[in-house]
Amino acid sequence: MPRTKKQELIFSLLMVFFMVYAMICYNIALNMGGMNYAVFGAAFHELIIMYPIAFLLDFFFVGNVVKKTAFKIVDPEKENPFHLVLAISAITVMWMCPLMSLAATLLFKNVGINVIPVWIQTIAMNFPMAFFWQMCYAGPLVRFLFRKIIRQS
Repeated sequence: MPRTKKQELIFSLLMVFFMVYAMICYNIALNMGGMNYAVFGAAFHELIIMYPIAFLLDFFFVGNVVKKTAFKIVDPEKENPFHLVLAISAITVMWMCPLMSLAATLLFKNVGINVIPVWIQTIAMNFPMAFFWQMCYAGPLVRFLFRKIIRQS
């Protein structure tokens, strides 16, 4: 886990990249009717827009709320510290998925007056993927990479 602001910055940059890129690929694949190599390239066009939005939300707003909430739920002194990692991961998805789904709905979907219903549908489609991607793949991968980067510096 990050201990300094610099470490928080590095961790956030990595996590946001792996989460946002994967979720963009997922949404493009849904829109195209399946996954193919074209999805990976197309995702970089949206990444240019969505990455800064996600980073700013996570680093300056959601991250603080998540930590406060997680420390109310888990006491790392009394419980396995990994429970705190799981709580932070889950609560982050609970905040970021609706916020990023709103951004994607407004920026990439021609919703007209149906903003709210399309946003709710987008959350419903994205949440399971975001949750399991975070818990099973992005979270462990980023924590592994973060440990390697921090040891080298």
